Amino acid sequence: MSGPKPIPIELSETEHHALQQLVRRHHVRQHIALRARIVLGAAEGQSNAEMARRFHVTLDTVRLWRRRWVDLQPLALEDLTVEERLEDVPRPGTPARITAEQVCRITALACEQPEDSARPISQWTARELADELIRREIVTTISPRHAARLLKRC
Repeated sequence: MSGPKPIPIELSETEHHALQQLVRRHHVRQHIALRARIVLGAAEGQSNAEMARRFHVTLDTVRLWRRRWVDLQPLALEDLTVEERLEDVPRPGTPARITAEQVCRITALACEQPEDSARPISQWTARELADELIRREIVTTISPRHAARLLKRC
């Protein structure tokens, strides 16, 4: 019992060449190269199941990138490059409230001695750090746990 026919992909000479170049490039993110291989395989007529096995990905991954390529194909390559077509779309959710500059300032504060900030402690605690960040107006509000997570990432 066979499933629905996969969406056919026909590549122009320019698209095919750009995808081949992307796959062969030494400095390309591997998820982009994988997606390029999926599109190239689809253009060669390979089935979704065959590509899923070959590239060690799920059928849904193959279907997604086949469909996404077909949806973006009408756009000119001058408007949206091959590599941009293979990028992830922005995910939903609220934007970050703490900027990269603020994270740098938080890290710098954590490197200072608490005594320099008139704190009667020898090491920063998450609570003391959060209070000092608000006092110095680096951020308007931050929980001690969030301050500790930001430092742990650094």
